[in-house]
Amino acid sequence: MRIISAPPLIVPLAEMLPDAGARDLESEMRGLLRSYQRTLRPEVRRLASTYRFVDMAHKVVGVGSVGNRAWMILLEGRDADDPLVLQAKEAGPSALEQYLKPSRYRHHGERVVQGQRFMQAASDVFLGWQRVVGLDGKARDFYIRQLWDGKGSVVVENMDPVRLTLYGRLCGWTLARAHARSGDRVAIAGYLGSGPVFENAIADFAERYADQNEIDYQALRDAVRDGRIAVQEGV
Repeated sequence: MRIISAPPLIVPLAEMLPDAGARDLESEMRGLLRSYQRTLRPEVRRLASTYRFVDMAHKVVGVGSVGNRAWMILLEGRDADDPLVLQAKEAGPSALEQYLKPSRYRHHGERVVQGQRFMQAASDVFLGWQRVVGLDGKARDFYIRQLWDGKGSVVVENMDPVRLTLYGRLCGWTLARAHARSGDRVAIAGYLGSGPVFENAIADFAERYADQNEIDYQALRDAVRDGRIAVQEGV
């Protein structure tokens, strides 16, 4: 199996490094994968070690990760019917880092992974981290996970008010549980209090944020129309 080239969204590594030998790439990737596997739990490490490297490609990711590097890594287990696709996403410094004391984690990828493990009731078992020297010779931190881990989703736009209200409550409950796992739940509850002040403030912020999104999007469309920026539509 190989990852299908679909530029600019997906570009296989072989196309980015046409002069590199397949054996050289495979050898280097085996070393990187062994290093990544050491960040997994022992039983998962054993499972991951049964997979071998097959292919790799650069992948364009969502709006929240614009400017960060992301890679697809195709592995194969017992045969071609046993694939595992991992995603390596660049992890940079926290936005809070300049205002707080240094993190206990020196590796940005490890900080992200440990944060997810704190907050999530059930994290991806393949969550790990890696430091890699890129094609430009610069070392960068990454966190690694499954590209498709079976998460479900819903189409919010198709919900009626009753279902949307229920979905909002479930999201709020899940978020509250994450904060309770990772922070001081007693202090958080005391800060929120029993009145509606906090939720009203959040609702007001959400409305203002939605308005700002529309303003920003219109500014982008104006820039495209005036030729100030170039875009590729329909990607």
